Amino acid sequence: MSNQRLPAEWEPQDAVLLTWPHKNSPWDWILDDVVELYEALVTVICDYADVIIAVPEEQLEEVRKRLEDMGAPLEYIHLYPCMSNDSWARDHGPLTVITPEGFKLLDFKFNGWGNKFPHDLDDQISRQLFSQNAFPCAQIESHDWVLEGGSIETDGEGTLLTTSSCLLNKNRNPELTKQDIEARLKSVFGVQKINWLDHGYLAGDDTDSHIDTLARLCPNNTIVYTACDDESDEHYAELKKMEAQLKTFTNAAGQPYRLLPLPWAGVVLGEESGERLPSTYANFLIINEAVLVPIYNLPMDEDALEVIAQAFPGYEIFGIPCSALIEQGGSLHCITMQIPEGVLWQIPDGTLELV
Repeated sequence: MSNQRLPAEWEPQDAVLLTWPHKNSPWDWILDDVVELYEALVTVICDYADVIIAVPEEQLEEVRKRLEDMGAPLEYIHLYPCMSNDSWARDHGPLTVITPEGFKLLDFKFNGWGNKFPHDLDDQISRQLFSQNAFPCAQIESHDWVLEGGSIETDGEGTLLTTSSCLLNKNRNPELTKQDIEARLKSVFGVQKINWLDHGYLAGDDTDSHIDTLARLCPNNTIVYTACDDESDEHYAELKKMEAQLKTFTNAAGQPYRLLPLPWAGVVLGEESGERLPSTYANFLIINEAVLVPIYNLPMDEDALEVIAQAFPGYEIFGIPCSALIEQGGSLHCITMQIPEGVLWQIPDGTLELV
C-alpha cells in the first residue's frame, strides 16, 4: 500500500497556479479578451488563496503593472519568469502529494495531449518554478510517463475517477498496459480503487475526453456530471451511457454515489472556426470555500450554478464568463492547478493527513 496521498481539490489550499497567455501562443487572435479574463480571475482567487503565475520574462513588469492598476492585491500574487507554449496549467502543472516526509510535487511528462500541439516549453514549467523556489515547502519528483491533471479526479480517500479513452490512449504511454497504469496510479496517488469511465465525449475536445469536462468528484460522496437531454444531439447516446455507468460506480468503501446532472449547454460554435466547442459546466475550479463555475451567456447558466451549489453546501458559488476560454477548447479548471496548504508555508501544527 502506498504511503503517499493526493488530496481532494476541496481540501485546504495555499495557492492556485496559472500560466499567463501571451502573443506567441494560440491565444494571439483573442489575446485581449483572454488577458482580461485572467486578470478578473486573479482578483477573485486572491480573496481565497494566493496566485502563482508563470509568465514570459519580458512580460513580467507589464503583467504586474496591469494587476496593480486594477487593484489586485500584489502581496498575494507571485510572478515567475517561464517560457510557455500555451496556458493549460492543469495539464502541465505539478500534482502535489502528501508523504511521510512532507509534500512532493509530481512532475509527469506532458506531450501536448498525444503530440497534437507544441509542448516542449510547457513540459519544463513545473521544474522551472521549483528552481525559482515557487514551492518552498515541497520537494519535486519527475516521472517518465505521460499524465495530465485534467485526466484524473480523486476524493482523497482512496478513490480515483478517470476515462479509458484518455489514459489508455496509445498516444500517451503506448508501452503501458491498463494494469501497468492502474499500478502506477495506485502507487503515486495512494488510491485503492480506480473507476474507469468508458463513455462520454465532447465535440471539439482535444484531450481525448478528460474527466474534468465530463464528471467531477465532490464532497459527501457526490459526482456532478455533464448530461444531455436533447435526443437529437450527437452527444445524447454516449452521455446517456456515461450516466448509466456512473450509476454503477462506488467509492473505495463500497458506497454508491449521489449523482447530480449538470444542464446541457447545447451547441456553441467557435467565433473564428465555426466549429462546435466543448462547452461544459463541469470544468469548475474549487478553491478555499468557493467554487468558480464557467458560464457562457446561456439560459442554462443559472441552472448550472444551482447544481454546483447543491454539490458544495456552504461554499460561495461564482459564475465566471468563459466564452473566450472555450474558443481554445478549455475552461476554468483547465487553466488552473491548485497548490495544497503547506506547500508555500509550513502548516502551523506541522501535521499532514496521510489517510
